[in-house]
Amino acid sequence: MSRFVYADNAATTPMSESVYKAMQPYLTEFYGNPSSLYRVGREARRAMTEARMKVAKALGAAEPNEIVFTGGGSQADNLAIRGYVKGRSAKGRKHIITSKIEHHAVLYTCEALEKEGYPVTYLNVDSQGRIDLDQLKEVISDQTAIVSIMAANNEIGTIQDLKAISEIAHAHGAVFHTDAVQAVGHMHLDVQAMGIDMLSLSGHKFRGPKGIGALYVRRGIALEPLVYGGGQERGLASGTENVAGMVGLGQAIEDATGENLDRKMGYVKGLTDKLVEGIMKIPYTHYTGDPVNRLPGTASFVFEAIEGEGLILRLDNAGICGSTGSACSTGSLDPSHVLMAIGLPHEIAHGSLRLTLGEQNTPEDVDYLIEKVAEVVAGLRAMSPVWVDGKPDLSAATDLHSHHH
Repeated sequence: MSRFVYADNAATTPMSESVYKAMQPYLTEFYGNPSSLYRVGREARRAMTEARMKVAKALGAAEPNEIVFTGGGSQADNLAIRGYVKGRSAKGRKHIITSKIEHHAVLYTCEALEKEGYPVTYLNVDSQGRIDLDQLKEVISDQTAIVSIMAANNEIGTIQDLKAISEIAHAHGAVFHTDAVQAVGHMHLDVQAMGIDMLSLSGHKFRGPKGIGALYVRRGIALEPLVYGGGQERGLASGTENVAGMVGLGQAIEDATGENLDRKMGYVKGLTDKLVEGIMKIPYTHYTGDPVNRLPGTASFVFEAIEGEGLILRLDNAGICGSTGSACSTGSLDPSHVLMAIGLPHEIAHGSLRLTLGEQNTPEDVDYLIEKVAEVVAGLRAMSPVWVDGKPDLSAATDLHSHHH
C-alpha cells in the first residue's frame, strides 16, 4: 500500500486537535446569538471577545477592536481595498498600487475597481518574485490611496520587505495593506513594528477552520462596508457571527504564533531544505522564488518538458497531494500568472510543482516525496514529445505550444 503524504499545506491545512476541541462547545452547548442577552448568548459573546484578543495579540495590534472577523481571506482583501477607496479615509484619492503576483482576491478586486474608474498600477517583480521598490517610488504620488502587497507569495513562497514598502506608502500619505493569508503562523509579523495599516488572514492556512478570516484595520481608518445588515463587526461585516469559527481561529492563531513559531519554523524549514536538495538532483529542474527570504514550508519547482497536470495526477496515484501553478488542461491555457511575472518562458512554466510542508509532516514523508517525484518526472519525460535523448528539445516545444501565442 502506498503512503499518504499531504504536501499541499499552502492550499489548506488539517484542523488541529486543539482547535477542534475549542470549537465544539460553540457548536453544541453555547449556540446562542451573541447579540442576545441571555446566558447562551452572553457565553457566545464572551468567547468572541476572547478570540478577538488572541488575534490582536498574535499580530501585535494596539487593541482588539482593530480586528474585524470576515468570512475568510478573500473577503478580508475585498473589504480592505474596496472598503478603503470607497470610504472617507481615502479623502478622494483613487490610485491603487499592487503587484503582478498577488492572489486573485486582490487582483480581481483591483480589476473590478479599474472598471469603476480607479487607476491601478501593477508592480513588476524580479526573477525571485521580489517587488521592484524603485518602481514603487516612481509610480506613487499624492493621488495614491492604498498600496496592497502580499506578505508572502502562495506559489513560490517569496517574502516581501513589508517595512520598506510601508515607509514608501506612508511618505506619500497612502495606507499599506498586506494580504498575509499565506504568512500568518509561518513567519514573524508585527503590524506596529512593520507599519502595516491593514492585514488580511485566513484561519484554514494555519490549522484553523475554513470560512473564517480576519482583517486588521488600524484604529482611525474608516472603511465602507461590503455587506450591510445588522451592524456586526463594527458594521463592516454584517451577519450573525460565526462564533465557533472565531473561537477556532483564535485558538489556531495562538497555537501558531508566539513561542511556538520559531520551533515550528525551524522544524518545517529543515524538512523543506531536505526536500529541495533531493528534488534538485532531478536534471533540468528549476527552483523558483527567493532561496533565502521565503516561507519555511514552501518548495516550488519547474521541470522542463513536463505538463503540471500529469504530474499532479500521477503523484495522487502514489498517495501524494501537491499542486501546480499551471492549468493547461483544466480549461485555461495560461500558465500561472506568478510564474509568468517572474519571467519563466511559457513552455517551461507549464511544468510547475508546488510542495508545501507543515508541522505534521515527517522526514519519512520527505524521503517518499523525493523518490516518487523523481519516478513520476522520469516516467512523464519518457512519454514527452519534447524530451529527446535525455534532455528537453525546445524546437519541438515551440511547435507544441504555438497555439498559446
